[in-house]
Amino acid sequence: MSSTYGKLFKISTFGESHGVGVGVIIDGCPSGIDFDSSFIQSELDRRKPGQSRITTQRREADEFEVLSGIFEGKTTGTPISLIVRNGDQRSKDYTHIAQQFRPSHADYTYTAKYGNRDYRGGGRSSARETIARVAAGAIAKLVLKQHGVEIQSYVSQVGKLKLTTPYQQLNIADAEENAVRCPDQAMAQQMFDLIDETRKKGDSIGGVVNCVITGTPVGLGEPVFDKLHAELGKAMLSINAVKGFEYGSGFDGVEMYGSEHNDEMYVDENGKVRTKTNYSGGIQGGISNGEDIYFRVAFKPVATIMQDQESVDAEGNSVVVSGKGRHDPCVVPRAVPIVEAMAALVLVDFYLRNKAYSK
Repeated sequence: MSSTYGKLFKISTFGESHGVGVGVIIDGCPSGIDFDSSFIQSELDRRKPGQSRITTQRREADEFEVLSGIFEGKTTGTPISLIVRNGDQRSKDYTHIAQQFRPSHADYTYTAKYGNRDYRGGGRSSARETIARVAAGAIAKLVLKQHGVEIQSYVSQVGKLKLTTPYQQLNIADAEENAVRCPDQAMAQQMFDLIDETRKKGDSIGGVVNCVITGTPVGLGEPVFDKLHAELGKAMLSINAVKGFEYGSGFDGVEMYGSEHNDEMYVDENGKVRTKTNYSGGIQGGISNGEDIYFRVAFKPVATIMQDQESVDAEGNSVVVSGKGRHDPCVVPRAVPIVEAMAALVLVDFYLRNKAYSK
């Protein structure tokens, strides 16, 4: 099972939902980076369960421990190892699906591939694995911060409720002022009500997270197979429940003529090459052009719902699966920091590759 991501800034994650804990080993982090523990913890707090009644009610402190790679408050350049220990497991909630497959869940595919699976909370297929990504992404953010790169995400859609305001007209930081993480407070309330109504029905619903990256230097990305947008797409699609990724104009771009879609160029007062529009989403030819990078990530409804569904068991018998346990009725509020973390991991890896080229 591949649990490693990155080439120069490389992470390897480990742990299961109901095991001892979840952790990450980070190899390739530059030395001398200030290790801001409070910032890393705040990123984990944004992802942790039990934040409101529209998230899973599993109660976890999600406090991280440093096992290696940090000395006197700075990174040493050696592998950094972090772990978050599990506390509030209720494994008995999952015994009923030990031999049954939940529709649209990884239960069947894991069993078919490996011959068995950890059914407790989904084991390795659980979104609890993303704790490791957020912890590593927080460190990646600390590296990028030194170079003026900022990554912000927000919820733009839940079900059919869509926030269509361009990100340039939003104060994205306002997203942290509500449980849904939508920067428009009126729309956030509508989204909250829809998620809460869905929860009460024992159902789930999907949504979209938008991400904006500012301050990216020109030249990140490789021209053929490791295009920057391709790597961002891979990173986002590796997140649990993600079903779609589009950057820049995305699918809407097919409705435009080239004369409309092309980003005309000019040189600003500081002698910097800029574009008048940004349908390219800050990436051209797979390489960053210095403009804002923006993209959207679509999340499906959570597979485990509190309703009876027809399925099969490990013997091929027809069964009715009854939902139990504690699950998010909509993942997007807690997915916001995960999207940011994966974006940070992609960018810091490409930044280090560029740095290696320049030597």
